[in-house]
Amino acid sequence: MRHKRARDMPALPNASIVAPAILQPGQGKRGREGYLSYLLRQASAASRLTLERSLADIGVTPPQFVALTMLKAYPSISGADLARLTFLTPQTVGVIVGNLERAGAIARQKHPTHGRALQWALTPKGEKLLAAARARAHAMEAKIASLLPKGAEPAVRAWLSALATELIRTDD
Repeated sequence: MRHKRARDMPALPNASIVAPAILQPGQGKRGREGYLSYLLRQASAASRLTLERSLADIGVTPPQFVALTMLKAYPSISGADLARLTFLTPQTVGVIVGNLERAGAIARQKHPTHGRALQWALTPKGEKLLAAARARAHAMEAKIASLLPKGAEPAVRAWLSALATELIRTDD
């Protein structure tokens, strides 16, 4: 079946009806009237885009930054553990660690007791790259925190942590 082009299609009966304007973030359903899950997704997307832009000049992607951060926090973890910590698929983590290894930011090590298992660790170059990325991420974190009402940050952190732990449960 051939797909028709827009110019080949008949006009709709109410073609004079104008579609409503798409509201900006913070307005209507994209603001306080919106569903919480949508607002979380919107905030997450804005946060990721901001981080992506701030890391671009040092050649690090947000997933790479998360991987470097977790490797710093949990030295010598496996790729499978890194995938679990970063909420990424093992395949995606494989690509990320491959790129970071080629860049000299991480190095693989054999597991001391499990011969076939590989562990990943930051190299000195990876430490420097992570420090540069963290400086940019901390600036974004400060901006996010500045948008919270005074004294609300601990409650927001607790709420976000509760969401992460309660929504992921599969036993319900």
